[in-house]
Amino acid sequence: MRVLLIGEGAREHALAWKIRQSPKVEELFIAPGNPGTEPLGTNIDVPPSDFGRLVQIARTHEIDLTVVGPEAPLAAGIVDRFNQEGLIVAGPTQEAARIESSKSWAKTIMNAAGVPTARAERYRDYESARQAVIDMPLPIVIKADGLAAGKGVVIAHSHEDAVTTLHQMMVERTLGDAAREVILEDYLVGLEVSIIGITDGTTIYPLLPSCDYKRAFDRDAGPNTGGVGAYCPVPSVDPELMVEITRTILQPTIDRLQHEGIVYRGVLYAGLILTPDGPRVMEFNCRFGDPETQVLLPLLDSDLVELLQTAATGDLTTIEPPAWRSGSAVGVVMTSGGYPGSYRTGVQIHGIDDVPEPVVVFHAGTSRDSDGTLVTSGGRVVTVVAVGDSIGDACDAAYQGVASISFSDAHYRTDIAARELAVGS
Repeated sequence: MRVLLIGEGAREHALAWKIRQSPKVEELFIAPGNPGTEPLGTNIDVPPSDFGRLVQIARTHEIDLTVVGPEAPLAAGIVDRFNQEGLIVAGPTQEAARIESSKSWAKTIMNAAGVPTARAERYRDYESARQAVIDMPLPIVIKADGLAAGKGVVIAHSHEDAVTTLHQMMVERTLGDAAREVILEDYLVGLEVSIIGITDGTTIYPLLPSCDYKRAFDRDAGPNTGGVGAYCPVPSVDPELMVEITRTILQPTIDRLQHEGIVYRGVLYAGLILTPDGPRVMEFNCRFGDPETQVLLPLLDSDLVELLQTAATGDLTTIEPPAWRSGSAVGVVMTSGGYPGSYRTGVQIHGIDDVPEPVVVFHAGTSRDSDGTLVTSGGRVVTVVAVGDSIGDACDAAYQGVASISFSDAHYRTDIAARELAVGS
């Protein structure tokens, strides 16, 4: 079969890497892809927002399955457009993708489904929101309702910071239309865990639990980012707890969407907090996580294409649930200095070809200059991933891989998965 993958980051490189391992796949096209995906298929220089040209590509190359990586085209209705053209695509419709594109709508679905989540209030005008935060206990979670590229959530540790954040979001419009409405939530205490499932709209198969790191600096300091590291699986999420999460969170959400007349096909991502009172949902996303995908897929021992194709067109109960190889995976994201603020691009990258096996380097913000030299082109540059028999082994190998790569002003956290090493020591 022929597969079209839409996107250009490290998540999409990891997806391409795993898709190419499927015996079902004859050809893979990536739009637009990046230098890392070049050996895996054919990169086509078309942005994820150009639905018309993507449909044309799917028709020209007789694509059997399209896989959408990023959230923006899903929220903009790419699945609806492909469905109208009679093309098979793995992903939720625009209406279903509101589970990520509108946090207030997601809260409505959660509350109707009885899914455990933080208490929240919604505000559309700055003055009302400002008055509300003055009386809220600290810390305060402030969320932009819409898509904000992973930067729409702020944890304010003082009332002054909360007011400043609200002013930036709602008055200065630093996040654009994403903050036309904001959500004020109670702060939940506990370990953050990502649970990603593949669903056909009725059945959902959860993948392994993973943990990602959002803060830019060690010890969870600094600003929020799109994610600068991850590990998988999570020892504190045992099989019994996974059953509970599926029973009380994932399945009720799919059931409620179906009750609303929405058949949700594709990937459902639940960002959870493991509180003393049990798992609570922070947010839902409508696609694979980044950087969680980079540590999940190296452990997946099933055919990803079969899972996605069945979710898109059929009944997941007709195939086996995902199987996993033993061991752990750790991923470290190397970023451009200054990220998530301003940073330089066009900086030459050295050493990627020298990374020792079995470490895998997934490209994100990379490109080639006029003479073919690999250079930086974004804030998150690469995710360096290693699999080991233990989290410690995987962590050591991942950081050995990081040490092999260099570019001016490179930055990375040195404590990815350190919490698990401390527990195990």
